[in-house]
Amino acid sequence: MAKFNWEARSKSGQIQKGVMEADNIGLVETQLKRFGFTGITVKGEGKGLGKELKIPGFSGAKKIETKDLVVFTRQFATMIDSGLPLVQCLDILSGQQENKTFKDILYKVKESVESGSTFADALAKHPKAFDQLYVNLVAAGEVGGILDTILNRLAAYIEKAMKLKKQVKGAMVYPATILSIAVIVVGVILVFVIPTFAKMFADFGGDLPVPTKIVIGLSNFLKKYIVVMIAAFFILKFAFQKYYATPNGRKVVDRLALKAPIVGPLIRKVSVAKFTRTLGTMISSGVPIMDGLEIVAKTAGNKIVEEAIYNVRQAISEGKTIAEPLAACGVFPPMVVQMISVGEATGAMDTMLNKIADFYDDEVDDAVSALTSMMEPLLMVVLGTTVGGLVIAMYLPIFKLITLIK
Repeated sequence: MAKFNWEARSKSGQIQKGVMEADNIGLVETQLKRFGFTGITVKGEGKGLGKELKIPGFSGAKKIETKDLVVFTRQFATMIDSGLPLVQCLDILSGQQENKTFKDILYKVKESVESGSTFADALAKHPKAFDQLYVNLVAAGEVGGILDTILNRLAAYIEKAMKLKKQVKGAMVYPATILSIAVIVVGVILVFVIPTFAKMFADFGGDLPVPTKIVIGLSNFLKKYIVVMIAAFFILKFAFQKYYATPNGRKVVDRLALKAPIVGPLIRKVSVAKFTRTLGTMISSGVPIMDGLEIVAKTAGNKIVEEAIYNVRQAISEGKTIAEPLAACGVFPPMVVQMISVGEATGAMDTMLNKIADFYDDEVDDAVSALTSMMEPLLMVVLGTTVGGLVIAMYLPIFKLITLIK
């Protein structure tokens, strides 16, 4: 057995820590849940403390792509619906899997099921491939005898979550790429091109225009301190990552991200879409709302949203409706709160949550398109102005020289 460090929230709301011996992370989480803990985080103890435990043989192996999981889930649902035994389905799907890492995991899942474990418990042993949402929905499907239906819902959920992630990544990749190119181009000009002009101007003598002096000074500064600047960049990046890894640091950064002028509204819409889609899928699959909220909080991706969901869960355990604490936390828009309130009153919470998710998926799509459309001309203007300004500053003395010769 290995030792695992755990951190979790007790029934009274206090954060507690400890060490537990178990075969894997999934068993530790299961045991802690039995004691009534929520918001559970489990990490490996010993060498590499603070890093999540790797699946045996997983280190350095090929990453399990989301599309691999979607294809597996769809095919598995079709096989189960056709009446094939569970073990036979796993045997077929693991045999045809091209991703070796995922192939090994599926073989281990099959062996666990053959040894008497439930399918959900077998999946829980491999948290890197199957998260808590996946495991809990499968468990609900096994208990209710609707595993094929649950698997189809899971596949649809993963596909929509992947689409949402791609939209947000697409909005970030374009400006990051343009800015990186701009920094490289300007750096090359300042380090390699400007010194040649500077030497030429020094040979000619005479007083240089102010823009040219500024550019030459900037070039000299960059050549002298470029190593220090690169080192400072990596040090600041490392310091930020360490700060963000702390609970308080993550809270501060995530709060600022939500309040950011352009990116903030997009992050809020993504959070709402993710929250409603995940909770709606879990409720419609028969997962208790308290368990559903715990899993949704863990997958929120933003500390402020996560704490708001935990507060909602705590309020529900005290007998309140879900709409009341949602409105009080101030994270979710009033329209979302009102629609959830209606869904709660009519007993159609899952349907209402999925409708909200569909609406906010479209909102995210529109926001990403608007952001990209706005960034394109802005980045082109910045890049053109920067490079053009450098070129003009270097050619001003040449124009002056030509005038004097004439």
